[in-house]
Amino acid sequence: MSVFLFLTVIQALVAAALVGVVLMQRSEGGGLGIGSSPGGAFGARGAADFLSRSTKWLAIAFVTLSIILAALAVRESRVGGVTSTLDRNVPAAAPDLLADPAPAPSGAAAPAEAPAPAPAQ
Repeated sequence: MSVFLFLTVIQALVAAALVGVVLMQRSEGGGLGIGSSPGGAFGARGAADFLSRSTKWLAIAFVTLSIILAALAVRESRVGGVTSTLDRNVPAAAPDLLADPAPAPSGAAAPAEAPAPAPAQ
């Protein structure tokens, strides 16, 4: 279970980094390394290439961690057998849903009426 928790923390960090890298990119299109720049690694285009490559690798890490965590969750939730603690020798009492409701007890008195208020003067 500690591996599952460790990988969950790592995935949260990767997700936060992925969101940050995506938000730092410019919204002019051409993302994920499409095209090349003659300016090299220095300059605005070099930073955009770095952010595109970072986005790609963080996305790959996020999807990979998601698959691994799903596999671990399935393995941890596997049950070896079904156990039952019910006593099967006791008959179940089925309620009669069509019967009239129980009558009110005959010894109960009707509620007393409150006296009428005196007229205001």
